[in-house]
Amino acid sequence: MSSWQARFFNTIIPLLVLRRHWGAPDRLARRARRVFGPPDWYSRRKTKGVQVRRTDGTIPGEWIVPDSQTSTNIILYFHGGGYVSCSPMTHRTITAALARDTGCRVLVLDYRLAPEHRFPMAFTQAVAAMHWLLVHGAKASEIAVAGDSAGGGLVVALLAHLRLTEPNALPRCGVAFSPWTDLEGTGASLQTNDGKCAMFHPENIKEFATAYLGDASPRDPRASPLFAGLSGLPPLLLHVGSRELLLDDARGVHERIQEAGGESTLRVYEDVPHGWQLLDGLVPEARSSLAEAAGFIRECFAVSAEATSADVPAGSRS
Repeated sequence: MSSWQARFFNTIIPLLVLRRHWGAPDRLARRARRVFGPPDWYSRRKTKGVQVRRTDGTIPGEWIVPDSQTSTNIILYFHGGGYVSCSPMTHRTITAALARDTGCRVLVLDYRLAPEHRFPMAFTQAVAAMHWLLVHGAKASEIAVAGDSAGGGLVVALLAHLRLTEPNALPRCGVAFSPWTDLEGTGASLQTNDGKCAMFHPENIKEFATAYLGDASPRDPRASPLFAGLSGLPPLLLHVGSRELLLDDARGVHERIQEAGGESTLRVYEDVPHGWQLLDGLVPEARSSLAEAAGFIRECFAVSAEATSADVPAGSRS
């Protein structure tokens, strides 16, 4: 059973967010930017134990640097918001927690939003951010990618793209919270969880997809990585709520990776709202999810370090 706090927010969030139709893309974006994500004052309060630094602008975004940085590894984070809303600031609850819990710096990409900047803009900027880290000295094995909702979809899309085009640039691992991986909306959970999901109705999936895609195909793997080739990916951790419309977006990716012989871990949290990780400090399941994600990232980096050490000839070690 979920916590009383999760059940409380499952009651409150629909009153603020849930609607059967969000309207045309411009109207949808305005509404989403009003109601998605916590207020700025709350996000600022969640940065205890970290420093926030804007990037130099080459790659738009911000660095979240833990006061007790214990690692040279980096987490590249993509925020959610349906591709039309939110920002690095709205997601500091998540990114600051990951920085504190892993000891790693977190680069949060401030990608351009639709409908002003439609597909493939967000994807293109995600690829560019990964390249920027590599050009500036980071090794692929020292990078983890993470994201939520639309940002979780970017995580899977980036991994699939790099596996196909630049396998040597694949990061060490990936974490996706409630990833939006099927913009065509083919999952059965869109219907079975209609009326249970605290934030969305099935009609909303097409509306948000149209705002992002324009005339592009919802089956393009850069937008809907559920339809991408998912073999040969690094380890992936997926978290999703049992009541979410996007439940099958996560399950579908997990099943396809496993069928291809890859390493994927799926955890379904009972009765939590979409984006519950943003409620860290208010909902116990948020703390559990973020702690598990941080532990997964630390473990993947540790395995990578051990493998690198094992590859060094014995005579060359100090």
